[in-house]
Formats: sequence, structure tokens, C-alpha cells
Amino acid sequence: MTLLHTKRIYSGRIVSLDLDTVRYPNGTVGELEMLRHPGASAVVPFLDDPCDADPRVLLIRQFRHATGDFLWEIPAGRRDGDEAAAATAARELREETGYTCTGMAKLTSIWTTPGFTDEVIHLFMATDLSPGTTALEADEVLDVHPLRWSEARAMIRRGEIVDAKTLVALLYVEVEVRGKT
Repeated sequence: MTLLHTKRIYSGRIVSLDLDTVRYPNGTVGELEMLRHPGASAVVPFLDDPCDADPRVLLIRQFRHATGDFLWEIPAGRRDGDEAAAATAARELREETGYTCTGMAKLTSIWTTPGFTDEVIHLFMATDLSPGTTALEADEVLDVHPLRWSEARAMIRRGEIVDAKTLVALLYVEVEVRGKT
């Protein structure tokens, strides 16, 4: 695909909206509304060794205006400027849960909704956690919950965890980290 022209429609605190004129791989030309996002990181924080029989994992229950309700999630947030993805994950872990870590491993990266946004979320796993103090932003309304891995899996089966980044990260850990032990 070839970008022919971009017109900025809106610039906000978190996202910008562009109207892109593009030439598709088949030669046709069209317009696309694209939400531009700086990218984000999310982290699965383990209080115990993730390969233990039933380790404890930290999940947050956070109010999300878009859903009008609280969602079960892993800590996550957007990049600050040119901040490295792992640094974003560590910062969000500390700000949202109060924990810091000495072990941070990259899991994968995901395109959230490539039909209309360029947002990529980098997924990590944190180990060797130490407790500390949270630093929530004014719009962050959340509680931190240490849960057994078996309970997190049961919450997925019951449809209680519906946040996409959280589902991908937890299932990735189940298959690619825990499934290899």
C-alpha cells in the first residue's frame, strides 16, 4: 500500500485522527480514517515463579469509561515519547500496582485493531517483584488483585476476562511459558 496524502483531522492528548488517501496493492485508491497512537506496553506480573504448579499473578480491576464498567486487566499504558517498550511496561507495573521487578521478558507484540488504528501493544512478563507504592493518574480507578494462575484461567473460561491484551498475554504465557515446562 502506498500513502498518497494525509490530512490531520484531530489531535488529542492520547490519539490523533488522520484521513489517509492510499493506493492499495491492487492499484485502487481510497480513503481511510486512521487513529494514530504512540503505542503501549502491558505486563503479566508474577509474584511466584511462573512455572510453579499454581503461581500467583497480579491482575487489576480497572474502570473503563468505554465499557461503562470495570474490566479485569494486566497493568498497561501508553509510551511516553521515545520510551522503550520494556521501560513503559516497568513504569506501568510500578504506577498501577506499586511493584517493581528485576525480571522482564518480552512475550510478543499485537496490533490492537489494524482496521482503523496503528496502535501496537508490546506484551511482557515480569518476575522477581518487590512491593512499593502506586502512582495512579487521576483517571485510573483500579484495584490490584493477587490471584492464583488457576483462578485466572477459570476467569477466562467463565468469560470474566474480556480485555483483548489481557487475554492474549495470559494465553501466551499459558502456551509458550507454562506449556513448555
